[in-house]
Amino acid sequence: MIIHTQEPILEVHDLTVSYSRKPVLWGIDFTLPSGCIAGIVGPNGAGKSTLLKTIMGLIPPSSGFVKLFGHPLEEVRNRVSYVPQRESVDWDFPVSVLDVVLMGRYGKVGLLRNTGTRDRSIALDCLDKVGMSPFAKRQISQLSGGQQQRVFLARALAQEADIYFMDEPFAGVDAATEQAIIGLLREMAGTGKTIVVVHHDLQSARTYFDWIILLNMHLVAAGPTEQVFTEEMVQQAYGGRLSLLSQVGDVMEKRAFPSRES
Repeated sequence: MIIHTQEPILEVHDLTVSYSRKPVLWGIDFTLPSGCIAGIVGPNGAGKSTLLKTIMGLIPPSSGFVKLFGHPLEEVRNRVSYVPQRESVDWDFPVSVLDVVLMGRYGKVGLLRNTGTRDRSIALDCLDKVGMSPFAKRQISQLSGGQQQRVFLARALAQEADIYFMDEPFAGVDAATEQAIIGLLREMAGTGKTIVVVHHDLQSARTYFDWIILLNMHLVAAGPTEQVFTEEMVQQAYGGRLSLLSQVGDVMEKRAFPSRES
């Protein structure tokens, strides 16, 4: 993967987040360059999803701040896309697949304006990219988990953002869907888009991401994968919850790790 520029697209400075006055993240400080696929990796309860939600302004920080493109989120929100965990969405809402993807166009046309022919064309093209065009008229509740995840990815693509935040996009999908998603993310990064992904699988992290944010309530390390995703660093992040990591050539083999973040 070629990182297009070292100019930071995301800056997180001394970020602390608390629930009921109890810190769940503290002193998080890192920058991220554009044009990369970054993975937020860490054990259960490490605060991975909390970090993503705080960056997106869904959870207020106790201290510190976040900048995107050198500005607060409110000033550049139309350049930012967010894909939440599939479990957090009400999939029984009576809406079609195409309607869901068209929702991604509201940031461009405005909530009070109707989407037009161009927006519909963009939405259909995004569905085609994720292999869901034949399901455009299907009710979203009638899809499998993997198909719903693809539709949410299509909605994110329809936003035509510059940075995408995705909370466990590979959770609950089959191997074919996972490979299709990572392939699309690589294409996006190749055009200069930046993708930040909450991820729980250590075995695939090395091959999926060219930048790693290693987290366990505090920042263990952040940087290029080959520098950060080492046995020593991962052991620091997982501590006693990871029984053994072995390095075999350039591939880190997982022997035991928690399944996913709740």
